[in-house]
Amino acid sequence: MKQNSANYRSHCPINFVLETFGDKWTLLIVRDLMFKGKTSFRQFLKSEEGIATNILTDRLKRLEEQGIVEKTVDDANRSKLNYCLTGKGKDLMPIMLEITAWSARHDRLTNTPRPFRKTLAEDRDGLISAFMNELEQ
Repeated sequence: MKQNSANYRSHCPINFVLETFGDKWTLLIVRDLMFKGKTSFRQFLKSEEGIATNILTDRLKRLEEQGIVEKTVDDANRSKLNYCLTGKGKDLMPIMLEITAWSARHDRLTNTPRPFRKTLAEDRDGLISAFMNELEQ
């Protein structure tokens, strides 16, 4: 069942984003799919932030209902599910990179590598293109 915005508090674009991603875990799952190559439940659990299994289950379900991720059965292991970003999820790439750039500027303890920040500042479009190509593979 796809989620729609009919029951949201308002149709303000900022509210739409908050209704979709307004918790501390959802964007981290998108980050893991987008930049860290994670695709399975077990891989998401190993993220340094330490998400609980019940929260991860709920957020993956929500992301799927929102049409941001889709799950498929693994060809090699039929009991394993794999997750990937949909086109709607991939459309978050520029936003995720801007969040990264903003955080790197304002968090003095950022773990964003300097070369990455430099490339983001100097060739944002090229970086987006490179990440999008990786997601297509």
